[in-house]
Amino acid sequence: MSDKNALIQPDRGQQAVSIHLVDKDGLEKFTKGLTVPQRAVLEAARFDASAGEYVILPEGDGWSVAAGVADAGTLGGWCMAKLAEKLPAGTYRRAGGEPGPAIFGWILGQYSFDRYKADAEDHGPRLLLTGEPAQIAALTAEAEAVMLVRDLVNTPAEDMGPAQLEAEAEALHKAFRAEIRVTRGEVLERDFPMVHAVGRAAGRSHAPRMIELEWGDPKNPRIAVVGKGVCFDSGGLDVKPSAGMLLMKKDMGGAAHALALARLIMSANLPVRLHVLVPAVENAISGNSFRPGDVLRSRAGITVEIGNTDAEGRLILGDALTRAGEAGPEFIIDFATLTGAARVAVGPDLPALFTREDATADALLAAGKTVDDPCWRLPLHEGYREYLKSDVADINNAGSSGFAGASTAALFLDRFVPKGVEWAHFDTFAWRPTAKAGRPKGGEALGLRAAWHMLKARYA
Repeated sequence: MSDKNALIQPDRGQQAVSIHLVDKDGLEKFTKGLTVPQRAVLEAARFDASAGEYVILPEGDGWSVAAGVADAGTLGGWCMAKLAEKLPAGTYRRAGGEPGPAIFGWILGQYSFDRYKADAEDHGPRLLLTGEPAQIAALTAEAEAVMLVRDLVNTPAEDMGPAQLEAEAEALHKAFRAEIRVTRGEVLERDFPMVHAVGRAAGRSHAPRMIELEWGDPKNPRIAVVGKGVCFDSGGLDVKPSAGMLLMKKDMGGAAHALALARLIMSANLPVRLHVLVPAVENAISGNSFRPGDVLRSRAGITVEIGNTDAEGRLILGDALTRAGEAGPEFIIDFATLTGAARVAVGPDLPALFTREDATADALLAAGKTVDDPCWRLPLHEGYREYLKSDVADINNAGSSGFAGASTAALFLDRFVPKGVEWAHFDTFAWRPTAKAGRPKGGEALGLRAAWHMLKARYA
């Protein structure tokens, strides 16, 4: 797409096409102010100010746009996204008001993933003016973070393996002068044994690794952001059916969220000591794959019986969460495309949120609601710990009941987070199965802005 920073510009009175945002309550008043030809166009189009509906109106020697929104007095982030998708290239301004939070959706309405298309369409930029230029940088940064998640998740696994995730972390290291540490090979096997076990069957070019970034003044509050980086998940020896593998390029969506959140934190210079951890693997199949029935010793010393090799994400996160806890953070947040059970429970749009403390959940849920990034809390129910019991080890990775799959997976992770540390776990889908305005089918950031705004409210 075109230069993202140019899509929103300060309004200095330059020539622009007017966009009239109208809700159902204001439609009658709006219509009375139109010319006879404009009313005729509106009536012919049967415009009733439904959200997402728009009409091109004649205006002098040019034209303007009438667009329906749910509430013209309180705009949402996505209410102008469809206009950004559909209107021709040019410069636009909202008539009688400012776009405010709709800037975010305007930028994302022009997102497309065309890396592999030889004949990608370029309709030219749709520029939006605002008289509130102080909002441009923050909302543009958030939109770019979402686009980073989309790009990483949409990229096929052959081009987005552990080495490519490392390259993304390296780019952050260079851009923000963060410290970077990557653990591979024999040291990985020794220090992060579950990460190594899950990833050891992959080819050399997709060899497993633990990627860590640290940034910020060590005197500031320490927080850790962890992202599941399973770059492709075959299921291992408990192999997935072919239909189940079709979307498994997105199984590194947690890592994409973690890297995008790190970029937001660093670009805003949030006063924290940030520790980012991405265990990056491919869960492949070969003669040295880890097996059902194996017992793995984790970094924490906890032994884990493998009930199912397709429950691999929680294994690599277990080692990463242990490492995060060793540094003494006051808050750990992780993102993972962890369970199908979460999707059954809350569908594709809502990340399932698990926290130890009610206040943590309340802050994240409120932040998500404010910025059109809703989440839904599921229980970290102590009674379900018994589902993870093992006859031969400290814990089983798969659970035995068939019930509460998202909760039992979260309880598995909870075992590796130090007691007393505030913790939030997002079981996110990182994918949009059907398109919406500004949100094409494909990779998606779900829970990212909720986490960012919660952190910004707490630490800024």
